[in-house]
Amino acid sequence: MRNLLPAERLEKVAAASGLDEQARAVLASADALPVERANGMIENVIGTFQLPLGVATNFLVNGREYLVPMAVEEPSVVAAASYMARIVRDCGGFQTSSTAPVMRAQVQLVGTTDPFGARLAILAARDEIIAAANAKDPVLVKFGGGCRDIEVHVFPKTSRGAMVVLHLLVDVRDAMGANTVNTMAEAIAPIVERVAGGEVRLRILSNLADLRIARARLEVTEKALATKDFSGRRMMEGIVDAYEFAAVDPYRAATHNKGIMNGIDPVVVATGNDWRAIEAGAHAYAARGGRYTSLTTWEISTRGTLVGTIEMPMALGLVGGATKTHPSAQAALKILNVGSAVELAEVTVAVGLAQNMAALRALATEGIQRGHMALHARNIAIGAGATGEEIDIVARRLAADHDVRAARAEEILAEIRKG
Repeated sequence: MRNLLPAERLEKVAAASGLDEQARAVLASADALPVERANGMIENVIGTFQLPLGVATNFLVNGREYLVPMAVEEPSVVAAASYMARIVRDCGGFQTSSTAPVMRAQVQLVGTTDPFGARLAILAARDEIIAAANAKDPVLVKFGGGCRDIEVHVFPKTSRGAMVVLHLLVDVRDAMGANTVNTMAEAIAPIVERVAGGEVRLRILSNLADLRIARARLEVTEKALATKDFSGRRMMEGIVDAYEFAAVDPYRAATHNKGIMNGIDPVVVATGNDWRAIEAGAHAYAARGGRYTSLTTWEISTRGTLVGTIEMPMALGLVGGATKTHPSAQAALKILNVGSAVELAEVTVAVGLAQNMAALRALATEGIQRGHMALHARNIAIGAGATGEEIDIVARRLAADHDVRAARAEEILAEIRKG
């Protein structure tokens, strides 16, 4: 794939994923999102903004092959994910699992002098509250979703007095669920005020979707990790040492988790989902124990294999929002060919785990810059003014010289043009 032109790559992807002509045309177009459609999506539209859309290869998840669309501006992300996926593929691929797609909506009650009594009054009205919530979305209920239960939390001493917070627990099926749960929260507010007293303030979803968890696991052998410069065991030790650093130090964990999101966010963006919500949930989940730490774990098993795992909230949808209105998002989902939001979430966390493996592998050996800067060289070449075939010539020389700088790119370009 790496040596093909974009149009040639698209043809191969289209053939492999069975894209129709309309989806092919959307992906090939420089104007996939017309301004008229963009104007209906957000306010004060003046144009559109594009990102490179690549496809990560080699992903074998639960025994099934996936081509993974990734919208990202950072060099090396797609290449790194694909390379690690190839190593994992040769060892059996990724295994994933997940919980039901349950989202939380929060209803804040203030002005109560008996917050614990209010809590029990709300719990006693559980059936009425659930019925009222589900009445707002009979279509969701028809498809097997809906409000499943409630929780009530008490904060007896805040600077604004006692606070009672009701959580609606809603199975949103294949939606991200924000609009659904927000509508339900607003609908049941009068019931909460009637049975508990006080006054309802906020009625809004939580992006800490800790009941909507996706998990991925990989296991690779020493042989699969070995290179000409490093033994497989040295690779394993380096990866585990790098992980332990992130596990104990929040300064390292922030960058460690950013590397995970380098893999996750591009899939979320490509499929038209809310990457800010995914980021917020991920980092809140990483701090759920009271201290910010790694979203992944890396261990050496008794079999002498490297085992990597990830577990995190993943509130993704296949229906609603930009997923339905953005033509490129629709085409990306056709490439990915997932049957449910749960499947999309599981593939996405597998990409995050692969990206983390790539970063730790590089950090534990030659350092992150060697491979990254070699791929970044094309950007530097373009910035220096290279066009057409000049881009690859300049980029190759920059990488070969291990001197990826704008000034050096300009020198090389000048030499080329002199003949």
